[in-house]
Amino acid sequence: MEKTIDGLIITDIADEGRGLGRHDGKVVFVKNVVPGDVVNVRVARRKNKYIEAEVTEVISASEHRVSPVCEHFGICGGCKWQSMSYEKQLFFKEKQVKDSLLRIGMIENALVNPIKGSGQNYYYRNRLDFAFASREWMTTEQLNDSTFIAQPALGFHVPGKFDKVLNIHQCHLQDDYSNAIRNFVRAFSLKNDLSFFERYHQTGLMRNLIIRNTSTGEWMVMVMFKDDDEQKRLSLLDAMLHEFPGITTLIYIINTKRNDTFFDQECVVYKGQGFITEEMEGLKFRIGPKSFYQTNPLQAYELYKITRAFAQLTGAELVYDLYTGTGTIANFVARSAKKVIGIENVEEAVENAKVNSSLNTITNTSFFAGDMKDLLSADFFKVNGFPEVIITDPPRAGMHADVVKAINESGAGRVVYVSCNAATQARDLYLMRDHYRFIKATPVDMFPQTHHVENVALLEKI
Repeated sequence: MEKTIDGLIITDIADEGRGLGRHDGKVVFVKNVVPGDVVNVRVARRKNKYIEAEVTEVISASEHRVSPVCEHFGICGGCKWQSMSYEKQLFFKEKQVKDSLLRIGMIENALVNPIKGSGQNYYYRNRLDFAFASREWMTTEQLNDSTFIAQPALGFHVPGKFDKVLNIHQCHLQDDYSNAIRNFVRAFSLKNDLSFFERYHQTGLMRNLIIRNTSTGEWMVMVMFKDDDEQKRLSLLDAMLHEFPGITTLIYIINTKRNDTFFDQECVVYKGQGFITEEMEGLKFRIGPKSFYQTNPLQAYELYKITRAFAQLTGAELVYDLYTGTGTIANFVARSAKKVIGIENVEEAVENAKVNSSLNTITNTSFFAGDMKDLLSADFFKVNGFPEVIITDPPRAGMHADVVKAINESGAGRVVYVSCNAATQARDLYLMRDHYRFIKATPVDMFPQTHHVENVALLEKI
């Protein structure tokens, strides 16, 4: 049985951004390659219909291959398409949407507008989450270097290895101020004996670091500690404020649980108001430590403008905004609608949505907390009104079948479906085919250097 394949031609992009080639009638999936590459690979896994392989050598580079800017490329896993030209990234993201609409949604000759590319290909994120580890994940080169000694790490989890952390020196996804903060926290912790977390034994003080910022220049930093060592905690927090006066809000969390989730934990405000504020088209959106906000604010604005344009609001419509989160879309379109009803299952997010309406003196919104599949029903429509327009922006898993059924029976004249997963969106559109006609879609690139793509689809009632 072959353990290597030589001269494999990468012809396309498959799921999760992997390259695709063919060998002896089987599909071969390969990471960190670009269509047009000719590569030698090592077989990692062999199945009946496909092979998973890893590159050992690039024999001939694709014309679309570029040099990655990040020293951690290929190990971190966060920017898998850095080696592909941005123009080609956009091509394959748009193709991904078209293929999903045809293959899964069964929509032939779908009108897909050109993808809306990002003006910033790097330094576009407004949030990064880092983890501490008592021992860094070592690269192959480091393992083969007898002089290299592994150090405690502050960086990203290695893909597929929740307990392994790659030490990050410079990330190109967020403003460099973020790099400076992270590197300072690591250096200070090492110098002052603030122990790094060890996940297997659940020991160590320093657990997580979350850095958020806004386009208006505000910065929120959250430090998660495993235990409440007041002296060491205060020494770090005070040093951070002295070194980085630009930190608008500094928050700490004492998390003694076995997992890193903090939505059930108290966020203690050490400095500032406990939130930062983003602005978009004159609207202000308050972002708390547990709030969701689109991680690419410039592209979020483009996404919301497309959503509003697709909704074709005249000011007379009752709009339902499903999976409203903190009400960003609901408040963004409210001034063009008669009323907007937002529904979200996270109660704290609903409270934030109400605050955002109040902050912007928006009085024609109402927000409800509850499980979407249970709350959205004929009875709910009877009490709150039947919508003329529905905007839905579900998580990657798409909508529950009961939610699709409720939309189909709502009588809404238009549905604007915003999705971060073209496959589950296409699946849901297929389930709506007897009630709604697909009109058009516009993909939006929210995450340059990755295979992820958002898509906004317009449906009209049959």
